[in-house]
Amino acid sequence: MIGRWAMTALTFAGFAWAAPSARSETGPPEIYSGAYADDFSSLSPRTRSYDDHPESVFSYCARNTAVYECLSYAADGSVRRNRERAVLHGTAFAYRRQANDTLLLTNDHVAAWPSVTDSLHTVDGVPAGCKLVSQTLVLVDNEHDEYPRDDVPATLVVTDPQLDIAVLRAHAPLQVMPWKIGRSADLRERNVVEVRGFPLGAFRATNIGKVVSAHDHDDFGDWDHDDFVVDALLSAGNSGSPVLAVSRATGEYELVGVFHAGYSQGSALNVVVGIDQVRDLMTTLKRSPHGHPDDPLALEAAKKRLQAALGPPNEMFFPFGGQVASIRARPDGALLFVLFGKDFPLASDPLLVIEHGGAANAADFGAPTRVWVGSPHGLKDYTWSALVPEIQAQLTRALDEMASDGIAFAGLREAREGTSQSRQSSDRVVRLGKVFARTTASRADLVQSIGELSEKLAPQSGSDAVHFAQLLAPSRPSAVTPAAPRVGPLGAVAQEAGGAPSPATSR
Repeated sequence: MIGRWAMTALTFAGFAWAAPSARSETGPPEIYSGAYADDFSSLSPRTRSYDDHPESVFSYCARNTAVYECLSYAADGSVRRNRERAVLHGTAFAYRRQANDTLLLTNDHVAAWPSVTDSLHTVDGVPAGCKLVSQTLVLVDNEHDEYPRDDVPATLVVTDPQLDIAVLRAHAPLQVMPWKIGRSADLRERNVVEVRGFPLGAFRATNIGKVVSAHDHDDFGDWDHDDFVVDALLSAGNSGSPVLAVSRATGEYELVGVFHAGYSQGSALNVVVGIDQVRDLMTTLKRSPHGHPDDPLALEAAKKRLQAALGPPNEMFFPFGGQVASIRARPDGALLFVLFGKDFPLASDPLLVIEHGGAANAADFGAPTRVWVGSPHGLKDYTWSALVPEIQAQLTRALDEMASDGIAFAGLREAREGTSQSRQSSDRVVRLGKVFARTTASRADLVQSIGELSEKLAPQSGSDAVHFAQLLAPSRPSAVTPAAPRVGPLGAVAQEAGGAPSPATSR
């Protein structure tokens, strides 16, 4: 499958030059009809003269600098903390004034760095497993600009990784784009487009091209949105550039998309996020829920739906953040949500077991009733009330996400086992598989935090422990309810009997 590569590196208020008026001349007759023109002969004279004005500059070079902390071990076993710096340049364009500030549009991959680097979220020069410590956004003249006094600081207002779109706020009254927001749904093949950005971050440039495909869906990596494809010659650094088409009705430019990526094995096949999906984000400055209505991740799900998905075995296994999770229905009606360690199935005792006895929906599956934290030595039982609020929040999130992913996996399995052999059903199975793979990969940070929790709270060698097989019967051992607790290191409450510290605390 051909991959993608990301290119990194209304009437608008607040602009000084009056926007061009409607066409004053009749252009040559055109063969094809539609909202947008196939060549630049449709431009009105006033629109043609726009580039002669200093106000024509509304695209800016965005520099995003990040610092990552990377942990490693020295020869003596001590932990080393190294700092790695990463810099990228892209394009952002101004579209609205707010008092003395200016709002700009760009790509998410220009404006935001991954919180943790991994195989799906790489950063050049930074190893996998490093954590983002800080990032700084500024608008500069170009990538060679090393004079900081005239840099314009910017902050991230809102971002949508699925759209690969972000809104920035620059703390300066910048020149904004005078053109209207168009309709990407009205684009047709052969329509001419203009792209204004910073190829390679080196200089300001205007590229032109044609729409070669008006419809394309991008589900590479974290992306999930509709695109169109243009043949303009674009480069790294053009990410976030405005893509403009020529309106047949007015002879003016209209914003129809934001360039964001290209085909890795294609020549001048560059994909643009259609502006129709971005309009709400630009105006409300809030990320709206989106997705396909038949995606199981977007469906309301109740406990009965999850129990039905388990089938006669009363159990279901599915991937979760690079490891294996399981949901099992017990004879007494309770559900056990289980996360196994990396050694599963060689080691049968899991890292975490969460018992849920009540009904709730998947958006908020509700608080667990009991929790077991495990290690190779077995499982240790905790009552919910014995856990500090931070751990309760972490485990509630784990419960919600395992429930949601279990429902999604059941929907994917059902779609794969369907009897329909149509092209539409096959495409749906492929799409659901990509949605599920993307979602379960995003659980890696939660799995890591559960592993750290297991190191702190799991039973140690020689201490009392139970095993997973004992939890499958309705009658279970009593939970740990420490009496006469004493405050231990870091605020933890340790048992007087000498067992592993309990997560209860006096905080």
